[in-house]
Amino acid sequence: MSKSILILGAGESGVGAAKLALALGNTPYVSESGQGKAHFISELDSAGVAYETGGHTPEKWPAVTTVIKSPGIPDTSPTVINLKKNGAEVISEIEFASRHASGKVVAITGANGKTTTTAMIHRMLTDAGINTTCVGNIGPSWARDLAERKTDAEVTVVEASSFQLDGTTSFRPDVAVLLNITPDHLDRYDYKMENYAASKWKITQFQTEKDFLVYNSDDNEIEKLISNKGTDARLAPVSSIKSLQPDLIDQENFHAGLTNKKKEFTIHTPHKKPFSMTIQKLALQGKHNLFNSMAASVTGRILELRSEGIRESLTHFEGVEHRLEYVATINNIRFINDSKATNVNSVWYALECMKTPVVWIAGGIDKGNNYQDLLPLVEEKVKHLVCLGKDNSKLIETFSSKVETVHMAETAEEAVQIAYDLGLPNETVLLSPACASFDIFGSYEERGNKFKNAVKGL
Repeated sequence: MSKSILILGAGESGVGAAKLALALGNTPYVSESGQGKAHFISELDSAGVAYETGGHTPEKWPAVTTVIKSPGIPDTSPTVINLKKNGAEVISEIEFASRHASGKVVAITGANGKTTTTAMIHRMLTDAGINTTCVGNIGPSWARDLAERKTDAEVTVVEASSFQLDGTTSFRPDVAVLLNITPDHLDRYDYKMENYAASKWKITQFQTEKDFLVYNSDDNEIEKLISNKGTDARLAPVSSIKSLQPDLIDQENFHAGLTNKKKEFTIHTPHKKPFSMTIQKLALQGKHNLFNSMAASVTGRILELRSEGIRESLTHFEGVEHRLEYVATINNIRFINDSKATNVNSVWYALECMKTPVVWIAGGIDKGNNYQDLLPLVEEKVKHLVCLGKDNSKLIETFSSKVETVHMAETAEEAVQIAYDLGLPNETVLLSPACASFDIFGSYEERGNKFKNAVKGL
């Protein structure tokens, strides 16, 4: 039976939801508070979807029981509150898509490492010849993928943010991967870590004993959630710090840890030969990428991928755009694009990887950041700070005494030129903002692309 569906937001998730609603025989209506991006509006026009831009006008809306909201709209929005008061079900796009998908679902979340781990898992599945698709933050919206694909994927790999998880009411991945929970987006969660953690935990909230939760056993916040909230899923703990102790392994479950004097990691697979891999053979190096690789490997083994196939995929994995992406070396100065590093922990990982003195480009919209954890690394590795953003006062206050010089830039081109002038041979210019991009740029992708273009224009 056809029904009307209200969609709040005309971005990728909103347009994808509209297309899926149409494909299911329903009538979508899209309400966009801003003007909307031209290419998305054009898609709505081509599909014959009714919409409004420039503000929400409830009097124009059809009577609906289901509302799909953009991840950027918080539950505290007066519009959302009023819709719920009137009895409407308000859900996220991934919740909507999950209700109409077949095949297995792997969902990945965490403050850091989501995109890399998602890409790794997708690469493993693709290399194994499995009909798979990669959706969410890393690709098209899940709803769009379902609407436009001719056949459902055998496995759908979903990168899920806390904002997307907030609007889930039954989302149940076959394998959930929880990488870490460190402070991020706290401005969205009343500056309370427990609220943000609860949002991340929704990735496993509706799982059953048939499903798996791959999780970071080194993360205190996750361990607290397991103890306090619990899950029905089968637990698959992963540690990139601790050695795997054979006598402590639950023979019925998956475990991962370090072996051979921490030169290898090993995945214990119930009733099968363990999978081991030398850390030095991983395509992506660094402590954070070691964990990402381990989490992806455990997921691969749960999905019954061959050990040699996993090993081959991890050996040749090329990384993802805007995450510690090498751009160029000019006059022996390396330029690294880490625009996706929108929180403090991501920057910590980036700086930890740097082997040469750094000219650090940072700034944007502060999300309630506490920069204290960065102070030792900045003092050790950063020579100059270039602030790219409208309000750099917090960055300046925190780091001005820890670096040789601090500079201001209003554009990516200006930031790159300043950094280049400051840099010396055998040093690195690192764009790793620690902040959201929306004060100057439309997205972290736009920020990263403008950085790369500016480097190429030197």
